[in-house]
Amino acid sequence: MQLPLPSNRSSARWTFNLSRNTLTMLVALWLMLTMNATFWSTVWQGVDGWSNGNTWFLVSLPLVVFFWLFGLLSLLCWGRATKVMLAAFLLISAAGSYFMSSYGVVIDYSMLTNLLQTDPAEVADLLTWRLVGWMALLGVLPVVVLSRARLLQRGWKRELWGKLGGIALALVCIGTMVGSSYQSYSSLVRNNREIRLMLVPSNLVAAAHGYLKRNLSGPHKLQAVGADAYRLLPGGKPKVTVLVVGETARAANFSLNGYARDTNPELAQRGVMNFTNASSCGTATATSVPCMFQDVGRENYQDSYADSREDLLDVLQRAGIAVLWRDNNSGCKGACSRVQYEDVSHIDQQALCADGECHDGVLLKGLQAYLDGIDRDAVIVLHMKGSHGPAYYKRYPSAFEKFTPVCRSSQLDQCSRESIINAYDNTLTYTDHVLAQTIDLLQHNAGRLDTAMLYLSDHGESLGENGIYLHGLPYAMAPQEQTHIPMLLWLSKGMEKRQDISVSCLDGKLDQAASQDNLFHSVLGLMDVHTKAYQPALDLFRSCRPEPEGVYAQHSLQPQPSTY
Repeated sequence: MQLPLPSNRSSARWTFNLSRNTLTMLVALWLMLTMNATFWSTVWQGVDGWSNGNTWFLVSLPLVVFFWLFGLLSLLCWGRATKVMLAAFLLISAAGSYFMSSYGVVIDYSMLTNLLQTDPAEVADLLTWRLVGWMALLGVLPVVVLSRARLLQRGWKRELWGKLGGIALALVCIGTMVGSSYQSYSSLVRNNREIRLMLVPSNLVAAAHGYLKRNLSGPHKLQAVGADAYRLLPGGKPKVTVLVVGETARAANFSLNGYARDTNPELAQRGVMNFTNASSCGTATATSVPCMFQDVGRENYQDSYADSREDLLDVLQRAGIAVLWRDNNSGCKGACSRVQYEDVSHIDQQALCADGECHDGVLLKGLQAYLDGIDRDAVIVLHMKGSHGPAYYKRYPSAFEKFTPVCRSSQLDQCSRESIINAYDNTLTYTDHVLAQTIDLLQHNAGRLDTAMLYLSDHGESLGENGIYLHGLPYAMAPQEQTHIPMLLWLSKGMEKRQDISVSCLDGKLDQAASQDNLFHSVLGLMDVHTKAYQPALDLFRSCRPEPEGVYAQHSLQPQPSTY
C-alpha cells in the first residue's frame, strides 16, 4: 500500500505573493506607524497639533514620512537580499525605538559609538524583559510575517525599472507635498532640528554611515603635540598627581554645589577646592574622555583625534613623567593608547567585585605598591565606573545605600522618580568615599611625595527631567544636567608650597566658568611641563602662582625619547 504524501496546503495557506515594491511599502508603513512614537510626539508639539491652521500640511505630514521611508528602504534593499535587509531593518528599528521611547535618547553617530564601545556588563544592564517583549511584538512578529511572503519573480530589467520608478515616484510625491506647504515644513525643521535624529530607521542609517565614515577610513598618521615638551630640573620629592575621571556624575546632585542632600560628607572634611561652574566636552564617554585630554578644546575637537592626535598623556610622558592609566570602566577611548594601562575591572577582589564588574574602590587596590616604587614625577589616571546607568543600584556596595527606596530596575520609566534619584545619589555618596580614600592615600605618602588629586566627571546625567533619562543627547540640544559636571582639586601641603599656589586666590575663583578644555593646560602647569602647546590663559592655577622666572629654560630636562 502506498502511503499518502505530506500535504503542503497548510503551509501554502500562510504564504502570499507580493512584488518587491509592495513588500517594501508595507514595511515602510509598519515602521511609520509603530516605531516612531517619539518622532510623532515631537513633531506634533512642533506644529502645535490641531491648532495649526494648515490642514493640508497636517494631512501630508504622514504621507511625506511614508514616502521618505519607502524611498530609503528601496534604495538599500535590492534583489534577492530584499527580504533579509527588510528583516534586519525591522529588528534594528525595533531596538532603536525601544531605547528612544524608554529613555528619551536620540540616535546619532556619537550615540552609536558610545553603544559599540560599551562593555558587556553595561550592555547586560540594558537587557530587560520589557525589551524582549518589545522586540518580539514590533520586530520578531513582523519578520515572521515577512518570511511568509513570496516575491514575484520578474526579469532583472523589469525589476530594475520598477525599483527606480518607485524611488522616483516617492521623490516626486515628497517634493510636491513639501513644495505645497514649504513654509510650514521649513519652520518645522528649522525650529526642531532634532527630529532628524528621531525618525526610525533613517536616523539609524545616518548614524551607521557617520560611524563607518569616521572609523573605517583607514589608519591615521599620528599627529605630534608638544614635541618640544620639557620640565624643570627636578628638586626635592617626586610630584604625583592623581587625575580621577568620573563617570556620569552631574554637578546638580553634589552637596558641595549646594544640593540639599549630603552626597559629599567625606569630601566636605578633606579641604577640597570645588569648581562650581564646570562643563563637559561632550555628553557621552566616547567623546568627552578623549576630548578632555586634547589641547584643542570642545569647539575644535574631532572624533578622529582620539586615534590620530597625541594628547596630554603623550606630552607628560615625553617630558619624562611616568604615566599610568587604571581603568574600571569600558576603556580610555584612545586617550591612553601609548601609556601604561591597567584594567582592574575584573580582578579577583571578592569584597569589591561581583557579577562580572567591580565597584570603584578596586581602583585603589595595589596603588600603594605603585607609589612605593615611584622615583620620579608621575601622573596616575583613575577611570571610574561612577554613576553609570541605568542600573544605578549596582554601582555601590550595600553599605552605601543611604537614600531609600531605590529603583532596582533598568527600566527607569517604570520606577518612581524618587527611587531613581535615591539610587543615583547613593552612587555619588560612594564616589565621595572613593575620592576621600584617594586623598587619604596621598596624604599618607606626604612624607616622601608631593601630591595632588584632580577630579572631574566625563559628562552628566538626566534623571527623568522632561522625560529624558541617561545621557548622550547632541550637545546643542542637551539639557544642563548632561553638561554641568563636578570638578574639584585637593593639594597636599607639600604640593601647595612646592608650586607656590595661593589657596586663598583659588578660593576666589571657584565660581568662575571652567571646563574640560582647562584640563590639558592645568595639569601641564601643575607638573611644571613647558611646551608651546601650553596656554597659560587656560591653566586654572596659573593666575594664582607667581610668574615663572626666565632661568627656567636654562635648568630643564629636554624632551625624552618616546617609549612607544
